[in-house]
Amino acid sequence: MPAPVDSAMLLAAGLGTRMRPLTDHRPKPMIDILLDKLAGAGVSRAVVNVHYLADVLETHLAQRQRPAIAISDERAGLLDSGGGVLKALPKLGETFFVLNADAIWVDGPRSNLALLMEAWRPQEMDILLLLAPTTTSVGWGNRGDFAMDQAGRLRRPRAGEVTPFAYAGAGIWKRELFAGMPERFSLNRLFDEAIARQRLFGLRLDGWWMHVGTPAAVDEANACIADHVL
Repeated sequence: MPAPVDSAMLLAAGLGTRMRPLTDHRPKPMIDILLDKLAGAGVSRAVVNVHYLADVLETHLAQRQRPAIAISDERAGLLDSGGGVLKALPKLGETFFVLNADAIWVDGPRSNLALLMEAWRPQEMDILLLLAPTTTSVGWGNRGDFAMDQAGRLRRPRAGEVTPFAYAGAGIWKRELFAGMPERFSLNRLFDEAIARQRLFGLRLDGWWMHVGTPAAVDEANACIADHVL
């Protein structure tokens, strides 16, 4: 059985432009919700990258006890999602979570992060992504990110195809995938390379997923949380 995943990377260094005016004076990420989920799943340390309103975010994070927080400073320039993880690698384990700060979810009976750890099979998988059904997701409007076969392997949509799953902004990754990568690149590159090796897998989210990328999506997310959290 694989060892528990004990570290995580939170991608929080975006500019927050789509969330204005809410982000004029505060950073976009909903960090505490995600950090609470990591702590609840037993993850002891997390790296958070910062850029826009970095001082505000750092001051806020300094108040947290669990998980232990390390800052990856991108004030000098954004590195895109893959480059952000690459810069933080010295602070991460051999296997780690990567979470997007603009995606949140309400768990079902069990933690989805714990379910990801249980489903993780490193001998078969290079990346395991949490996937949300597009039909029940909040704040999502495209044709889907992935199709999934019965074994859980993922592929991209074909031309004109509508696929049933959205990437829910959380997954388990191997650090070895970042070897030889450039300073600035998108994690989509590693998705496609893993697909070519048939080693990109998905797990269906148990609960309700919310992509909070615009001010309008905040109201939708609040209504979803009110409906599904006792």
